[in-house]
Amino acid sequence: MLVPFDQLSETSRVWVYQCNRTLSIDEIAIIKTELDAFLEQWTAHGASLKAGYDLPYHRFIILAIDQSETGASGCSIDASVRFIQSLEQRFDVDLLDKMNVSFKQGEYVAYKTLLDFRKMAKDKAVSKSTIVFNNLVNTIAEYRTDWEIPAEDSWHSRFIS
Repeated sequence: MLVPFDQLSETSRVWVYQCNRTLSIDEIAIIKTELDAFLEQWTAHGASLKAGYDLPYHRFIILAIDQSETGASGCSIDASVRFIQSLEQRFDVDLLDKMNVSFKQGEYVAYKTLLDFRKMAKDKAVSKSTIVFNNLVNTIAEYRTDWEIPAEDSWHSRFIS
């Protein structure tokens, strides 16, 4: 069951998928239509999942499930991964590679490999105050408070001196 993202509980579970490039307005429109259709029929053991999404910066897909009524199962999570893989193929993007880093450079969202980010840190091209995206958040509450944070407050801090 599709629910507006801002109406989901703060304890709702989230999955963050970062894109290796900015999606166009036309691509976002198509993705919204496909997300609406997917979430309307998304189930766990035959029970509808109360789910929503957010698409910040035309660069991320955030899926969320309010698990107070029905929790995600292994099969439902597999279905969501297959859905994300279908978007990867359709739009020729990378959404599942967790070994990359997204961070802000002014208002621009940059996307680098972990190795490139480490080199940028060594070269002082990023600092402790650089805003990074902590895609390890687990709930909407964490997403709202701990997703966009200074590098010094995230796991990225290990690369910055």
